Amino acid sequence: MSTQAVEIQVLGRKLKVNCPTGQEDALRAAATDFDQRLKDMSARSNVSVEQLLIFTGLNISNELHLERQEHNRNAELISNKINSLEENLDKVLQYQPKR
Repeated sequence: MSTQAVEIQVLGRKLKVNCPTGQEDALRAAATDFDQRLKDMSARSNVSVEQLLIFTGLNISNELHLERQEHNRNAELISNKINSLEENLDKVLQYQPKR
């Protein structure tokens, strides 16, 4: 997979980051979101840059964890509904006359 350097800005610092080709816009959007979260947290608290990065990273990790849990619950619900539909279809087909 080929990569290219993409320039992003976080906390006023320009950084060049290698990115898979075709994912540049997604990386820029993620960097913009991350930078905004850092700015928001910085405005609400008086902590060092290191703590700011750690707290923001933990918040993002927590959101990801919650989203994964929700995804897993939804996948299980869908799987259960599919199984139920298959069972119902099998029952209906049992009573159909053979052709």
